[in-house]
Order: sequence, then structure tokens, then C-alpha cells
Amino acid sequence: MNAWMMNGLFALVFLLVATGLFFFVVTRGALLLRSLSSNQSDTSHVYPIYSNMGLIKLVDFQPIISAILLFQYHRLVSKIVGDLEASNLKNKTVLITSCAFGNVIPRVVDASVKAGANRVLVADVVQNELTHARSKLGQYAGTMEYIESNATAMNQKDGIAQANILFFLLHELPHPMKIQAMAEAGRLLAPGGKLYLAEFHKPRLWVLKVLSWTYFKVFEPLGLALWDTHDPLNCLEAMGGWTCQRSTYFFGNFQVITATKL
Repeated sequence: MNAWMMNGLFALVFLLVATGLFFFVVTRGALLLRSLSSNQSDTSHVYPIYSNMGLIKLVDFQPIISAILLFQYHRLVSKIVGDLEASNLKNKTVLITSCAFGNVIPRVVDASVKAGANRVLVADVVQNELTHARSKLGQYAGTMEYIESNATAMNQKDGIAQANILFFLLHELPHPMKIQAMAEAGRLLAPGGKLYLAEFHKPRLWVLKVLSWTYFKVFEPLGLALWDTHDPLNCLEAMGGWTCQRSTYFFGNFQVITATKL
């Protein structure tokens, strides 16, 4: 191996290590430090990367977001968008519970409007996330409403929405809050309304299981419960009042659950 290739390899390794360290510092590392404080709140589980506007703008870059989801981001969003476009949402309300990086929110809003929705609510516990989402949705200003609210205890009335989208929220919530968020999603849906829930899933290939397990242990320890005790589909069915379908992607590493409220 010549010197040019060696330098390139070292540069790549350095970049990967530096990127991993950065994400650890602004995710789990920050929470570990925060846990040492006695000053805990409803947002203590929220990563700094989701609350600091500078970090939000730095990280919310589509190629980065796609790479984090092993380049399955487009497929996952397209599943939800395709279902929304095929729905009859005329004069209905669509709810997006918790902001997400990338183009998922603009695509969901566009699909909802095309399907006839006259109102789209975006809810998040972090005001900076709502401000950032608003910056992507200028053309839909007359349709949008932004709500600073916790996904586990929203202030809206029962049955306000015909569709509710939770895009990679549950894996970051403490386990009791996972259940609460799904129950709250059901409360907010009208009968016949649909919950679209995208999340990680236990992969079939052993190599992906090892890599995913390592990723969760380092960065997202609350996510491993989605593989067993807090599998969203099982949790929804245990609650009752739902019919659920699951689509998996990339050897089972990701999932989109479509749950219809009875």
C-alpha cells in the first residue's frame, strides 16, 4: 500500500472516529452528564442536538441523515407519503408528532395537502425544532400550525386528526414514555384514522444484529427495547383498538407500522 493510500485510509478512520465522537458528545454523552444533575425535567431525555439551533442546522443535512439510516431514509419516508397520498384527507387534520431531520416533514405536508388536508399540526417539545421545521414549510404557511407540546401529554382534544406520523421518536424515549406516546397518538386520532410509525427493528442478518446492537449500546441504549419488550406493533396490539400492519426494510433493520384506529 503506497503512501497516498495510507494517508487516505488514516484520514477516513480519523473522520469516522471524529464523527462518532461528535455524535456521542451531543447525544448519549450529554445525557450521561445531565443525569448527574438533580435538576431533571420532562425534557431531560432530549439530546442537545435537538435543542440547540446551531447543532440543528449543522446536522440537518440530507446526506448525513440518509447515511445514519443506512440510506433507507427515502424508502421509509416514501412508504408513509405514498399511503397519505392514497388517503382521503379532504378537510381533515394531519398531525406530525415530533419533528425529524431531513425532508420527511416537507414531504409529509405536501402529501397531506395533495390528499385534501386543510390543516397540518406539527408538535414538538422543543421550540427550536418547531422554528427549524417552520423554515422548511414557508409555502404551506396557511395550512400549518406549530405546537410546543410533549408527545406523551398533548393539550389537543380527542380525535382531532385523521393521520398521525411518528418518525423515529420512540427509540429516544424512556420506556414508560414509549407506551404513553403511543397511547396519546391513539387518543388524538379519529376512529378510522391512521398512525404511521417509523422506527428501528431487529434485523435478520447476524452481522446487522451485531452492528445495530453496538450502535444502540453506544448511542441509543433506549432503542434496544424496540427489539422485544417494547416492540411498537406488539404494544399497540396489546392496548387494543388497533389493526396493524408492519413493513420492514434493509433485512429487517427498519420498519414502518401502519396502525388503523378502530
